[in-house]
Amino acid sequence: MADIPIWPGSGSAISGSTPFGQYDTDSSFQSDGPNLANWCAKRLGYPITDVELQDSQFYACFEESISEYSAQVNQFQIRENLLNVKGAPTGSDMTNVEINPNPLARAISIAENYGSEVGSGGNVTWRSGSIDVIANQQDYDLDAWATVSASGESIEIKRIFHEAPPAIQRYFDPFVGTGMGMNSMLDSFGFGNYSPGVSFMLMPIYADILRLQAIEFSDQIRKSAYSFELINNNLRIFPIPADNGNGISPTKIHFQYIHKADRNAVVTNNVGTVTNYSNIPYNNFTYSFINDVGKQWIRKYALALSRELLGFIRSKYSSVPVPGSEVTLNGGELVSQAQQEKEELVTQLRENLEQSSRRLQLEAQREENENMLSVLSGAPLKIYIG
Repeated sequence: MADIPIWPGSGSAISGSTPFGQYDTDSSFQSDGPNLANWCAKRLGYPITDVELQDSQFYACFEESISEYSAQVNQFQIRENLLNVKGAPTGSDMTNVEINPNPLARAISIAENYGSEVGSGGNVTWRSGSIDVIANQQDYDLDAWATVSASGESIEIKRIFHEAPPAIQRYFDPFVGTGMGMNSMLDSFGFGNYSPGVSFMLMPIYADILRLQAIEFSDQIRKSAYSFELINNNLRIFPIPADNGNGISPTKIHFQYIHKADRNAVVTNNVGTVTNYSNIPYNNFTYSFINDVGKQWIRKYALALSRELLGFIRSKYSSVPVPGSEVTLNGGELVSQAQQEKEELVTQLRENLEQSSRRLQLEAQREENENMLSVLSGAPLKIYIG
């Protein structure tokens, strides 16, 4: 059997001895590396028991422990802030950065789809179109217009502009009766021959509003009101367009529409922005900035990794021959213990992170406020005697 390298009692410089070199330039990492290797070796039984590990293996466990700690904390931060950072640029490092939650911004972003439907914003473009109104033709196929003018894309009509002329244009409509009393009043003062005689009148604004309303009511009750029906982009207009003498009405009907493909385009131009769990810019921590609580977790995890690695090495040889006998190694036992320790450490860290979540912190603050109010309610109130 080949000679197995044994821990010599001290290690060399850690810089350049780690697999990835992620923390080699960190001064704290450089000073803690040899100390951690010596501590792990002694916790594994050195010098009473030989430890079949070298400094580079201890350093690899040390580096992995820091990365695992960073990964666990960053995973929690990603879950905590994913909804708030979607759409942010991926080039900005969010490690150890306080995220200011703004649920309103995300709610507005989600509600944009509803805004597109009602024409109050959104991310679907509303387009404009028009059709010529033909005398004595009441029905119009807007899909036929789309085939000619919108490259054959399927459209959906959102708004039709088919209304009566503004009532203010017929303010002195003799058929409605508005303005008659005003004209008589002007004549009684001798202003009837002046144009416009209304310049001599000072009327309250509600009088104008009442006259405009009278014109609109007259159109609705005495005439065929302007209206339309829209079923499957087939438009029927009321009243039937009148012939102006040459068989063609000079008017147009304008409308707004969307391309249905725009609404169904769920993929937006999000290159370079945060879209999901995988591209949120959280990086490994700087070892020097980790507090003592985190460093203690890292040391324990590095010890568990070292014990697991030692167990794998010893499991290769179930027994080692010695003069007159053989020694049975405990590789399987070490691996089992190490895996249990790693699982317990990760579970403990996740529980601590969950207790520090924004939701639980707010609940704890609410309970504290309620308890404080309960305590204050038992304090005697001052009685003032005047």
